[in-house]
Amino acid sequence: MKVKNAELDRVAVKPDQYPCDGLPEIAFAGRSNVGKSSLFNTLVNRKKLARVSQSPGKTRTINFYVINDRFRIVDLPGYGYAKVSKSVSQQWGPMIEKYLASRSELVKVVQLVDSRHEPSKQDVQMYEWLKYYGMDGIVVATKSDKISRNELAKNIALIRKTLKMAPEDKVIAVSSLKKTGYEELWEILEELI
Repeated sequence: MKVKNAELDRVAVKPDQYPCDGLPEIAFAGRSNVGKSSLFNTLVNRKKLARVSQSPGKTRTINFYVINDRFRIVDLPGYGYAKVSKSVSQQWGPMIEKYLASRSELVKVVQLVDSRHEPSKQDVQMYEWLKYYGMDGIVVATKSDKISRNELAKNIALIRKTLKMAPEDKVIAVSSLKKTGYEELWEILEELI
């Protein structure tokens, strides 16, 4: 897909702040510091549209980005470890769950996992939750440039096994640094919208 324009449309923490124009949405979910913002910036070919940080927990709101005036990509706060107070991180769970469970414009959730590690308990819980709501099936394995091809193949098999993915479900290895895997991801996203 050729991205002609991408812009932050809205920042929300509760449903009455969500956009209401009916554009289809694809959300990105993953643990803190897995690379959601980097993935998004690389997808839209912009360096600083989504804030990127070395410290986990920078995305604290639900961020709605309009792409080509046709659909939205939604950047959700990371789950798991984040350098924020417990009360703030506890607010994220209900905020994310409310969005995922009730948003009629939501077409699919793309779950991000770190390709270097076995999926965490929270990754497994998220995938099970997505499966329950029929939103599973696409996992992006981030930071794939940081391990060898051999290791990557083994880890993708481990990701599939740990998340109990169906044979038809997709795992796409991406690298924001080397800009690999994005064409395959765009093909899937275009089919969804």
